[in-house]
Amino acid sequence: MKINYSLLPIKAHYFCFMASFGPILPFLAVYGKQLGVSSIVMGSITSVLPILFLIAKPTIGFIVDYFRKRRKIIFVSLLIITNACFVLMYFLPSLPGPHLFKNDFQNVSISQILFCDFSKSIRSESCNKGKQTNCSWSCSDGTNFTSRVFFHSKFKAEFSRNSSCSLEILDNISSHTNLICNINCENFSTNCLYTSSTFWGFVLLLSIGNIGFNVANCISDAICFDVLGNGGEMGYGRQRVWGTIGFGITAFLAGYLIDLWSTDDDVKSYTPAFILVFIFCITDLVCCTKVELPVMPGTKHIVKDVYQLIRMKPIATFLCFATIAGILDSFIIYFLFWYLEDLASATGYMPQIKFIEGLVVAAETLGGEVIFFSFSGKILKKFGYGYTFTFCFACYALRLGLISLVPNPWWAILVEFFMQGPTYALCYTSIVAYASAISPPGTSATVQGIVAGMDDGFGFAIGSLISGILYKNFGGVITLRIFTLLAAFTSILYLIFYVTYLKFTIPETDTKKKVWQSPENAASTCVHANS
Repeated sequence: MKINYSLLPIKAHYFCFMASFGPILPFLAVYGKQLGVSSIVMGSITSVLPILFLIAKPTIGFIVDYFRKRRKIIFVSLLIITNACFVLMYFLPSLPGPHLFKNDFQNVSISQILFCDFSKSIRSESCNKGKQTNCSWSCSDGTNFTSRVFFHSKFKAEFSRNSSCSLEILDNISSHTNLICNINCENFSTNCLYTSSTFWGFVLLLSIGNIGFNVANCISDAICFDVLGNGGEMGYGRQRVWGTIGFGITAFLAGYLIDLWSTDDDVKSYTPAFILVFIFCITDLVCCTKVELPVMPGTKHIVKDVYQLIRMKPIATFLCFATIAGILDSFIIYFLFWYLEDLASATGYMPQIKFIEGLVVAAETLGGEVIFFSFSGKILKKFGYGYTFTFCFACYALRLGLISLVPNPWWAILVEFFMQGPTYALCYTSIVAYASAISPPGTSATVQGIVAGMDDGFGFAIGSLISGILYKNFGGVITLRIFTLLAAFTSILYLIFYVTYLKFTIPETDTKKKVWQSPENAASTCVHANS
């Protein structure tokens, strides 16, 4: 097997770049959940971020295309800022007051419950000194009632004489000191969380870090296509697969080490994840200094050329369906782990959940993605963009439907192993390869930014907001089945569009890239038949 040494630096960059984000990106939503952020609030945050992606990607892509001689400096600076944001999350202060990490308390003896005096109930107004919430009691003598409980511990909320007391005198059970009850409590009021510096620091670092990652990922693809040269779209997957390998390895390591590091099953320490982020960030910066960017032809009319491009109906149609792909991906990226943690809580697998989540990411990346990124060029060359895109939507429907049926989180590993490849990996390759095939000379980063902005920008914004609302109101299973129906309908609709119209307009996936010309130049070089 012949090794192309000129492509080793871009492979190394993809490996270290994705490896630096694997330990933290998959866990950001559940990291926020551990802080106490609700699904609607998390969905709102992640719906605003993609709008910023939509603005930032083409903007920075334009800057990279315009300042072509300084593109490496711009790119390395972006990587430093992005990784710094994720590392700084480690230094956020702890949230004030006790944390209610679980809602169900089993076999609590009434003898452990004290009654609060008036001064303690007043203190509950202070987030730093305590919090109160409603709790439903189900006791061994058949008594069921609801009362208000004040947790005055500064750390974990639990039922004991040192950390909790009842704000209401329980006359009907106060004399039964040997009574055993199961207690289910509501979440604490969110006022303390959403006014804290910890929450807003998390939102700020999450926003800048996610924007930086998505833009850097987009520019990495543009640089990769530049290195591959004209007609190199089919070789993209063989470079990008190394990023998948890096992401999968470090995500798995992080999940395993987080569970190993955490002495409390309810409170997970993310220290190992941040250490891995820092190590691979430094390594990636070294790799980037070795990437030699070829001299690519430029254009003096970037905005004009791109505007003419996106006005074409086939390209505009493709962008609409790329947006739907982003909507489907948004639930998996932002709420799959949220769903798995709820499922783990219901089935008793919470002590191993981070390890399971790490295995899920490893199965996604080291299984399905490695295979489909490696063979994506051959698949696209054989079937073309249209039929491949249709196949991806059908696989999304199958994937989401299967996840909604799994009885416990362990089964999700098997689903993700087989379905991540034909959905995310193949769909992502189709989108970025298509963007490269249609981009005019000197506009690759700009066009990649626009196409990716519609996919994981506008699409993610719509999808994450809808996901948060649906999840809060209908739960994870119903939300998954709604997205299953959306994917199935989109697959059928795109097939109809492709067979009747797009088939005659989408570029072929051959190895020789067509030379793009502006409409004016194309008209001037066209040979006209005499009438």
